[in-house]
Amino acid sequence: MANDEPQSLDDLAAEGDMQDDMLGRIADLEAERDEFRDKFMRALADTENTRKRSERDRREAENYGGSKLARDMLPVYDNMRRALQSVEEEGKEVNKALLEGIEITMRELISVFKKHGIDPIVPAVGDKFDPQIHQAMFEAPLPGTKAGDIIQVAAEGFMLHDRLLRPAQVGVSSMPAS
Repeated sequence: MANDEPQSLDDLAAEGDMQDDMLGRIADLEAERDEFRDKFMRALADTENTRKRSERDRREAENYGGSKLARDMLPVYDNMRRALQSVEEEGKEVNKALLEGIEITMRELISVFKKHGIDPIVPAVGDKFDPQIHQAMFEAPLPGTKAGDIIQVAAEGFMLHDRLLRPAQVGVSSMPAS
């Protein structure tokens, strides 16, 4: 049986209120969905940032974690170099086996340094002083040089990958401009 009777105003008002309630509920659910989507996207970005930070920290630990040990090994290198340089020409033949042992040990130490990303900074007399990789141990006016020229190398410096492990220790000319 079909109901052809017109709806009363109360029925129409109730139906309109019900539609308004449903539209309000839909709007609330959409806002809640958008809030959850925003939280999800932020959590995803935080996770990606944490992954990148962890990867960077792992790389740094791998590259620079041994810097204290490397720094402690530099005096061994310096002492072996001094030992090789201190031998007089006439003493070389007498101490040939000892010198050969020191040279082999020195080559092995340099090989281990290279394997772990430690490279020497070897300035030469006449090079320009660079405060980023050199440490001035003294200044002296030396005729025939310009101010800022290296006039003596006291000790080699070292880089650990792209970081300065120890600056090269040098003497620098303080010759005034003429």
